[in-house]
Amino acid sequence: MEFGIEVIALLMAVAFVAGTIDALAGGGGLLTIPALMAAGIPPVAAIATNKLQSSFGTASAVYAFARKGRIDFRRFLKPAAAAFAGSAIGAWTLQRVSPAFLSGLIPVLLIAMVIYFALAPKASEEDRHSRLGPAALIGFVAAIGFYDGFFGPGTGAFLTTALVALFGMGLVSATAHTKFLNLSSNLAALLALIIGGKVLWTLGLLMALSSVLGGQLGAHLALRIGAKAIRPLLLAMSLLLTAKLLSDPANPLTRFVLGLF
Repeated sequence: MEFGIEVIALLMAVAFVAGTIDALAGGGGLLTIPALMAAGIPPVAAIATNKLQSSFGTASAVYAFARKGRIDFRRFLKPAAAAFAGSAIGAWTLQRVSPAFLSGLIPVLLIAMVIYFALAPKASEEDRHSRLGPAALIGFVAAIGFYDGFFGPGTGAFLTTALVALFGMGLVSATAHTKFLNLSSNLAALLALIIGGKVLWTLGLLMALSSVLGGQLGAHLALRIGAKAIRPLLLAMSLLLTAKLLSDPANPLTRFVLGLF
């Protein structure tokens, strides 16, 4: 596929904002996947290309957090392996699902993200006692990894909230470790989608440049102010993007809803 300079510049700008949001609270895919689809890219290729660019941005954020000593790699090695395995299976499943099904499913998942961001409890800044043990952490991360490989947007927010609410981590610590887990799941999905020949390399690498810069900015902001300020933005953008996707009369979900009336 070929794209004009204006489209590429717009997608790079979206990738920068998404990289910043991802490093802060997760959910950058809520911006990039609909933007890629709006540029005329089929759903699976959009998700694959998003994995390429977001992997670079997430790696940039991991580096920034690790440089400040905020990631316990030893403790989270097994959960990261679980995220990798779950994501690889999710990406394998993705490539065997009808694109038409995905066109209708994505707005449903976006709406689910809106509900999640609206109802999720506010995270604490202090470490607390974990309600669940290491085995539960591994199982939970594997399940979210599957979701990340299959779809992706909101994975970081799910992981961050779970690490705080269920596993007793403070907000900044949870955000930092979420980036490490998310990097593992992104890489697994990316490898599976590369093997499937779904990645648009030129566009994905150009967006990756912006995503790296956004990831550095987001990690810096997270270490200073935390992730709470980003929730209203995610809610607003999720609603706007859901409305845009559903405004397409060719969308299967739109046709189904219209058929009810």
